[in-house]
Amino acid sequence: MFVGPVFNREIITTPRSLRLYLTRAVYVAALFGLVFTAWLILFGSKQQSGLADLARFGSAIFAVLAPLQLAIAVAFSALLTAAAVAQEKDRRTLDLLLMTNLSNVELVLGKLLASMLAIVVPALAGVALLMLITLLGGVSYGQVFRVVAVTFISAAVAGSLGSTIALWRERTFQSLALTALLLMLWLIGGEMIAVGVFGQQWLGVSAEDWAVAVSPLRAIFAATRPLVASSAELGQVPWYRVPVTMFLIVGTVGTILLNLWAIARVRVWNPTQEARQPASEIDSEATEATAAHAMGSASRRVWDNPILWRELCTWAYGKKIIVVRIAYLVIFAICSFALLSALETSTPAYRAATGAVSDTTKPLVPLMVLGLILVNALAVTSLTNERDLRALDLLLVTDLTPKEIIFGKLGGIFYNSKEMILLPIGLCLLLWYQEFMTTENLIFLTIATLVMNAFVAMLGVHVGMTYSESRTAVGVSLSTVLFLLLGIAVCMRMMVAFQGSFNNQLQAFVAFMVGGGAGLFLTLGRRNPSKAIGLASFATPFVTFYVITSFLQASFGAAFLLTVATYGFATTAMLIPAIAEFDVATGRTTDQT
Repeated sequence: MFVGPVFNREIITTPRSLRLYLTRAVYVAALFGLVFTAWLILFGSKQQSGLADLARFGSAIFAVLAPLQLAIAVAFSALLTAAAVAQEKDRRTLDLLLMTNLSNVELVLGKLLASMLAIVVPALAGVALLMLITLLGGVSYGQVFRVVAVTFISAAVAGSLGSTIALWRERTFQSLALTALLLMLWLIGGEMIAVGVFGQQWLGVSAEDWAVAVSPLRAIFAATRPLVASSAELGQVPWYRVPVTMFLIVGTVGTILLNLWAIARVRVWNPTQEARQPASEIDSEATEATAAHAMGSASRRVWDNPILWRELCTWAYGKKIIVVRIAYLVIFAICSFALLSALETSTPAYRAATGAVSDTTKPLVPLMVLGLILVNALAVTSLTNERDLRALDLLLVTDLTPKEIIFGKLGGIFYNSKEMILLPIGLCLLLWYQEFMTTENLIFLTIATLVMNAFVAMLGVHVGMTYSESRTAVGVSLSTVLFLLLGIAVCMRMMVAFQGSFNNQLQAFVAFMVGGGAGLFLTLGRRNPSKAIGLASFATPFVTFYVITSFLQASFGAAFLLTVATYGFATTAMLIPAIAEFDVATGRTTDQT
């Protein structure tokens, strides 16, 4: 095949893996479970035989499944592809591939397609369920085909972005963080175009249509709308001027350009600049260092906890982490401008009497979601990078105690991600100052944000210690956070979309909560299960469901207390075994007493 032996090996070996079959089956079963859950919420035990009821249900559940599949495909294609390529660089196996007779095309496209295979196969399996929904009515085959096309083109762009960034950057965290930040900028850019920031019309096309052509989120919503709604437009403009078609064209061109850039630069970016540094420069630097030492220059004093000192006082994650911070500050500036604009053009919809949060606070959501993902990515890569570079083996033979290693890593994680944690809280203070948030809700939101950041940080450290394969560890850790966020979003969307039957919600969601608890326990307790981890795993989905219902009913105090108690307990359940049974988790055989 034209993509070479890298992809050929993956296409031959992957179908033999039991994980592929389980992933595909669980994915389709989960989607079908969502359909069944929505049916129970909407109709309960009542028999509905009317065709109009079936059509309305089919259209409503299709509008829920399509964005969910898009979010899963885009997020996992980008992050898992970036993790797979970054692992090759960390283990220096990419250098070996560059020494073979593989062409740049075979290397870049082969690795990209091989990494995306685990995402494409389940997504293809989900198409069958979408086709079954058409039997209910309210959804046409054309809508399904457009949704599938938008989903796969978006996944191709995201995967190409992750692969290109990972081939360019030197560290795993840099690759993951920049990929997540650029994905968020992609979505924010579409929203900025839609509201007319760059003008109301370009080349005879309205800003809203250009937003659909650029943003995958707006494109998927446009694809879910019936074809009848755009029939008049189809008769007036050429086929390539239809917004969804424009997105497919723009996405295809973007995929091609990203891969062409990666193909042209892969041997320039790799090996890294440090590895290609001339011997004369190395000798010169060594001579200067020796001379400085001979002159008695002061050396840097290492703290009692060298792990924490390295995390805080050195470039432990590479000097280019500054690029990550600048990119995050750009997103923060955009969200802050959107928030300030909303505050200037509206009055607080819910004052201190109600204590609710108005729609003007929506710019906070991407910042908080992005912060949780970046903190988790930093946490898991802080250990996987040490393992790939064989530095973890050196740490395990020293006299460092488990507390020094674990708390040193956590301290470094919080310090290096301080912007992602504190800046959203700063915007919350602005909302409080403008009286869009009560003092009570400010305290609730601030403490809950800190607890959730501590949870995702400890989750990353726990998974990084548990899984010896770096790609698997990164995938499991980020998947847990993403599924948690997606689960909350889908649950809230379904509750709002299928209102009026809240009595059936607990029974409808119980299967998902049990399944989510089992999956969480399998993830967290894989090597070192405990009763505390089991309790936290199975209690978290049920409590999260109650938190969502409490939030929708404006019971913010109950939502806050349950969030802090549940996720605080889950954090402790992972922290204590990480310290008390450090040898078991890492494989160290020495007895640290």
